[in-house]
Amino acid sequence: MSDNFASIRHDFLLCLRSERGLAKNTVEAYGRDITAFFAFLEHEGCSHIEKVSPQHAIAYLSSMHDKHYASSSRCRALIAIKVLFKYLKREAILQRDVGALLESPKLWQTLPEVLSYDEVEALLKAGSMDPKTGIRDMAIIEVLYATGIRVSELCNLSLYDIDEQQVKVMGKGSKERIVPIGKRAVEAVDQYLNTQRSLYESDRNKALFVSQRGRPLSRMAVWKIIKACARRAGITKNISPHTLRHSFASHLLNNGADLRIIQEMLGHAQIASTDRYTHLNSNHIRDAFQACHPRWGQYSTTPK
Repeated sequence: MSDNFASIRHDFLLCLRSERGLAKNTVEAYGRDITAFFAFLEHEGCSHIEKVSPQHAIAYLSSMHDKHYASSSRCRALIAIKVLFKYLKREAILQRDVGALLESPKLWQTLPEVLSYDEVEALLKAGSMDPKTGIRDMAIIEVLYATGIRVSELCNLSLYDIDEQQVKVMGKGSKERIVPIGKRAVEAVDQYLNTQRSLYESDRNKALFVSQRGRPLSRMAVWKIIKACARRAGITKNISPHTLRHSFASHLLNNGADLRIIQEMLGHAQIASTDRYTHLNSNHIRDAFQACHPRWGQYSTTPK
């Protein structure tokens, strides 16, 4: 990376941490996106920020599309680029906000991938197959699906954050919330604590989920666990730990849970973030209409 780009990246991320107070994981995500963007610019022969144009950004996003990046990844990259150029304009490094001419990411929003009930069961069964870590892996899947917490929140859980009825979660912005947890997930955690987890017990390590070396699991480690379980289960969808969060919210909504309650459990600051889960399928909508509309029977040829 050129000295110019490296200096700008450093100052930009420092601003995000100190002035805007963004969470560590969020700043790291911005850093990865900006690093990839700068690498693309240098490959295209542009090594100084003053030479960057909207066409460069469009070309970069187009290259991500050609490489089959998920729309969510492209949307996140676009947001990072727009925030970067707002910062550069504010600091008078650039005379104009290059990102202001870029398309709104709202146009790219897609519905999240969701597992069916049968796929969740298959994933749990596959999670128990590894003789060395199966009990732990199944407990991880149970907790993710039972609570809808983020993978970073799962990795930060301590032995004292979970009891028979609820989980204490430290979410984004260091905001603590209490999330209820189901019986099956509690039983899976208890089994893990009484067997595999006890093998790695250490007074210095109170993380709930640990590796075979007794170290706290990383987000990447959990991602690999979910991917491996999905392959064993024969699930062809491109899933990740976040898919279980999506499935948690979607299944609750489909079974009648209030959107505001789901918002609280997910730890969303804005209801708009939760509203994306209102993508009920057409059969669900039709069934609700037939069950609830007072004049359904009068006009239907096949009334209930």
